[in-house]
Amino acid sequence: MTGQSLWDVSEANVEDGEIRINVGGFKRRLRSHTLLRFPETRLGRLLLCHSREAILELCDDYDDVQREFYFDRNPELFPYVLHFYHTGKLHVMAELCVFSFSQEIEYWGINEFFIDSCCSYSYHGRKVEPEQEKWDEQSDQESTTSSFDEILAFYNDASKFDGQPLGNFRRQLWLALDNPGYSVLSRVFSVLSILVVLGSIITMCLNSLPDFQIPDSQGNPGEDPRFEIVEHFGIAWFTFELVARFAVAPDFLKFFKNALNLIDLMSIVPFYITLVVNLVVESTPTLANLGRVAQVLRLMRIFRILKLARHSTGLRSLGATLKYSYKEVGLLLLYLSVGISIFSVVAYTIEKEENEGLATIPACWWWATVSMTTVGYGDVVPGTTAGKLTASACILAGILVVVLPITLIFNKFSHFYRRQKQLESAMRSCDFGDGMKEVPSVNLRDYYAHKVKSLMASLTNMSRSSPSELSLNDSLH
Repeated sequence: MTGQSLWDVSEANVEDGEIRINVGGFKRRLRSHTLLRFPETRLGRLLLCHSREAILELCDDYDDVQREFYFDRNPELFPYVLHFYHTGKLHVMAELCVFSFSQEIEYWGINEFFIDSCCSYSYHGRKVEPEQEKWDEQSDQESTTSSFDEILAFYNDASKFDGQPLGNFRRQLWLALDNPGYSVLSRVFSVLSILVVLGSIITMCLNSLPDFQIPDSQGNPGEDPRFEIVEHFGIAWFTFELVARFAVAPDFLKFFKNALNLIDLMSIVPFYITLVVNLVVESTPTLANLGRVAQVLRLMRIFRILKLARHSTGLRSLGATLKYSYKEVGLLLLYLSVGISIFSVVAYTIEKEENEGLATIPACWWWATVSMTTVGYGDVVPGTTAGKLTASACILAGILVVVLPITLIFNKFSHFYRRQKQLESAMRSCDFGDGMKEVPSVNLRDYYAHKVKSLMASLTNMSRSSPSELSLNDSLH
């Protein structure tokens, strides 16, 4: 263009009332007054450019001869942009990728607020749904993969009995002892074990009542002989249970690496240590202080209730949730610590001269902890109006802080519970009557596909810069 500035060209275009647009080969003539209705959009700002540099900042190329503005964008999405300029409303078809569409309208300078009411709810809902779908899909894949790995480990342990003396008999005992619900024998054994655990806990609780305490020769309260019989029977049963499991274990070295076996061991160790301590005290009176150790060990019997985890899917799932939710639990503790520190100092500043219970910051820590966790013992309460307002804010903040990580922890619990149920179902379908057979209910193709999909997802996350850019590139190609 000789002898004419680019601004003159733009002015001529405005005066002519039309400009030429080429979007990825999709060509249209647009009236300038239509574009100027939305001057904050890219095409609206294009009409106000005064130089070629300004024009090329808004488009990818400009043809001086044809007076045509070129944009290297997706031509299939540009009709939605044209419709917006003519009607002032955006509409989103169901088959469109919402992330590509969102990035496209952002490029053209169009706000999502212009999406019409008929499409707005669906559009924003589809932008949120992929995160939940991603979590569900990931949980299903992890559940399938983890369950498959555990089934393979289960079959690997079961195969170790082949070729051993009485291998099939020992395998059936191992399945009955370690897998409640596997057979009628395992169910009976599980019920007996639960009854013994509950009986041991009940007798321990009843023994703390004064009516059931019998004084010894020195006047100290002692145990009822009837409860001692129940306690000794329980210890004998727990010892038999642990020894039997160890005797039929496929791998002795890995036996105590199992958390449930460690719980069984810890449920009987305090009794035998107490027995040894009492014998030492009786033979050596100068070591009478060791009797206090025995009293502490006796209290450890309450941990026998953890033995119920072997017979409860929910308790095992809860343990796995706590094990793999340390980040969420740490986040919860961090939130509580920050809130307790802030509100305790505020309560101390307000109440230190009016309330003896809140006269020190450590005392205020206790009050803030009880308030934020919504326990509310009522042993210490603020008396001033400002203190009561602080307490109200502390309680409300505590509710919000406790609720925030609960959803994440609940999702993990649901995942582990579903995985545990799948694993138990697969194990119960096993039949080792005639030796080892094929792994039941396992699709190797699906397992391999999940592994490959996880690998490809990891490589994709490393190579791409953002999800929106990937979805836009997919739509352009």
